[in-house]
Amino acid sequence: MGADRVFAYGSAAGFLGDLLLGDPRRGHPVAAFGRAAAAVERVLWRDHRGWGAAHTAVCVGGTVALGGLAARCVRRSPAASLALTGVATWAVVGGTSLAREARAIARALQAGDVKAARARLPHLCGRDPQALDADGIARAVVESVAENTSDAVVGALVWGAVGGVPGLLGFRAVNTLDAMVGHKSPRYRRYGWASARLDDLAGWPGARLTAALAALAGPDPKGAVRAWRADAAKHPSPNAGPVEASFAGALGVRLGGTLSYGGRIEHRPVLNGQGRAVTVPDIERAVRLSRRVGWLALGAGAVARRLMKGRGA
Repeated sequence: MGADRVFAYGSAAGFLGDLLLGDPRRGHPVAAFGRAAAAVERVLWRDHRGWGAAHTAVCVGGTVALGGLAARCVRRSPAASLALTGVATWAVVGGTSLAREARAIARALQAGDVKAARARLPHLCGRDPQALDADGIARAVVESVAENTSDAVVGALVWGAVGGVPGLLGFRAVNTLDAMVGHKSPRYRRYGWASARLDDLAGWPGARLTAALAALAGPDPKGAVRAWRADAAKHPSPNAGPVEASFAGALGVRLGGTLSYGGRIEHRPVLNGQGRAVTVPDIERAVRLSRRVGWLALGAGAVARRLMKGRGA
């Protein structure tokens, strides 16, 4: 069995595993990576970009190397290679957990329990929930679903198509490390710089593919493309901008505006300003669009892997 088929079948199995099982409550491989990265940070931390770059190199490089070693150990067995690809895909793809958290918040809001929705929001994003009303929470959820469709699903499949198991694991390592140290806090402004920049670079292709697939799969393709072209560059994140703008246009809603993170107020540009304000039912619409994008990305990854094999031949 060729590498292209191993990736196609293995990634499909892992994607279905995530769909059916979601993430385990305990012992998740990503959590294990997080603990290892935190241990490395305790040894290396200095308020210096160079030490932060070393942290990034150790954590990401080590993960890629382990993935490469595992793939090499099973390369003579198609069944073992397929199983390894499936397990790796399941470990790094988080579409089911994303949908589960978004829908839990939607149910709380539909029941009128804004307090419960506020308590649940930190499971999904870093906003300050106490400053948000029901529609503000709904907007935060839709934005998080859009961004995490790229980060937790499409980006991983893109790098899996490019690099197999090492690509899958490496992308999740980069993305997780950015969440841990890549934010602009006094402790990580310098130390997390390398992780944040590497995350921007690694997330670039997945974000553009996510935006394109959202336009293709959404109810308003023209609106998605229009919002993407007009508003994506206004967003402070080079990768969240295209994704959130395309989702906003596809769903016909308005995203962006004033946000609060850790007590810090940010005034972000409005995406798809001609759209309507987000309401609670839009959460389910965003989740369904995210699911369609994930399936399309799975197919695109398999096709891309096949094409790369053909060019290599």
